[in-house]
Amino acid sequence: MSHAAFLAAALLAFALPLVYAATPDQWRGRSIYQVIIDRYALPDGADPNQCPPGTRTWCGGTWNSLRQNLDYIQNAGFTAVWISPVSQNYEGPTTPYGDPYHGYWIADASKLNSRFGTSGDLKNLSDELHRRGMYLMIDVVVNDVMATSITPDLSTYMFKEQSQYHPYCAIDWSNTTSEEQCWLGDTVVPLPDLNTEDPTVVAGFGDWIKSLVEEYNIDGLRIDGKCRHVNIGFWPVFCGNAGVFCMGEVFGSDINGAALYQGPNALDSILNYPMYTALLEMFTIPGPQNTSALTDMIAQEATKFKDPTLLGNFIENQDISRWANLSVDPQTLYNAMVFNFMTDGIPIVYYGQEQGFSGNSDPYNREAMWPSKYANTTTYQLITTLNQFRNFLVNNTQWATTPTQVLTTSPYGIATLKGDCVSIMTNIGSPPQNISIPVYTPYLASTSLTNVLTCQQWPVGSNGTIDAQYSLGGVPLVLYPTVLLQDSGLCGNSGTTTGSTKYVSSAPPTHRPVISLLAVLSSLLLGFLCFFCNA
Repeated sequence: MSHAAFLAAALLAFALPLVYAATPDQWRGRSIYQVIIDRYALPDGADPNQCPPGTRTWCGGTWNSLRQNLDYIQNAGFTAVWISPVSQNYEGPTTPYGDPYHGYWIADASKLNSRFGTSGDLKNLSDELHRRGMYLMIDVVVNDVMATSITPDLSTYMFKEQSQYHPYCAIDWSNTTSEEQCWLGDTVVPLPDLNTEDPTVVAGFGDWIKSLVEEYNIDGLRIDGKCRHVNIGFWPVFCGNAGVFCMGEVFGSDINGAALYQGPNALDSILNYPMYTALLEMFTIPGPQNTSALTDMIAQEATKFKDPTLLGNFIENQDISRWANLSVDPQTLYNAMVFNFMTDGIPIVYYGQEQGFSGNSDPYNREAMWPSKYANTTTYQLITTLNQFRNFLVNNTQWATTPTQVLTTSPYGIATLKGDCVSIMTNIGSPPQNISIPVYTPYLASTSLTNVLTCQQWPVGSNGTIDAQYSLGGVPLVLYPTVLLQDSGLCGNSGTTTGSTKYVSSAPPTHRPVISLLAVLSSLLLGFLCFFCNA
């Protein structure tokens, strides 16, 4: 080897970034805060009054403004942030459905959306998240592009050949092939359907996602709600090229159809719409308040999904109505959230959920965040406690991989056991009621438990029973052996706390290591010495 070749190889080695691909096992212990970039935070000096509810144009949020407002998310204990798509969107006159402020109307996927910032801005956001020990999840759209006619100019897209698209047809929802190959949208804003069976499309998407993940050190992908509109064999290849955790959206309550999309021949995870449907049935007021819907779904998911502990738990997102629009009682929100945090799966909170946003469907469920002034609401405080406790369990026990068991169900609620934690959720709402839910636990009589939500001591009765009474209203309970709370930072115990101090996760501290010039020169010098020693 010549001296010049050696020097070039050494410099190349130092120039390559170190990539730490986050595994499904690492994601299992995360909690995710979902953000629509345009709506989360404004840059300094922007007008805060130009984004009333229902706005269908840009309000001004950027990758930089998110980066500058991460404390609010981290102080609530979240360990990952899911952001809306970063790819270039439609650039043209406003459509009858507004502008693509949301990021889902893809034009050229291989280019960044300049509305939200530069390549450097996105890298800085990624770096800052990793510096805090948090993960970055990016939303991606691969099923289609956006157009304003059914005969679009393909030269503006990443894929430019007619053969790389399925011919236009309206979807027949009773036919799987039609769902995969016909176009979403309508004739006003059609979404030309990419031919993901075509080898050039498969290869093009594979190269793109590999490059995107590596350049911006992405830890995970959320795949937009069209997983079922793509041939299922596409996903293992795509996610294999990405090399990171993939969570897809399979919209709908059908558990049998949804379960097909988790596993080695599909995706690592999906958003848990079947469980979301069951949560609506049990908790919403007004609603059927059907507790058996939830217990039945827990049992079904344990047998039909490859790994329920990797599913994405949610009660709000950009495609469905806000919880407060569906249920008038705040205790129903608290109980449903406790279920999502304290049972199997990865909890996801949609921005503004903690502020009590109440928008109906799109676009009213995509409100601007800044009018809330990022208040320290009761819901924000509950989330902070749940995250702190869950993070403690994840980092110190086998809780995350331990399957949820149902201990008790009654017309008024459900009690679960996961690891050593008993959670009791009720659907009675806020008004006090003279009812109780007896729960039989594995604990010995007189074992001291602590309700981590209130720090109240809770003794276990004879035969391991706990009696949840609701004379003060339908509050959730999260009970844990008092002796095991040491070092949790909760209820007077020492340990890591959220709030004014920053939660330290088990993630690598950064994905883009900074190597000092001195270290580089020292390593090169050692390399030359070794070269001459062996010459």
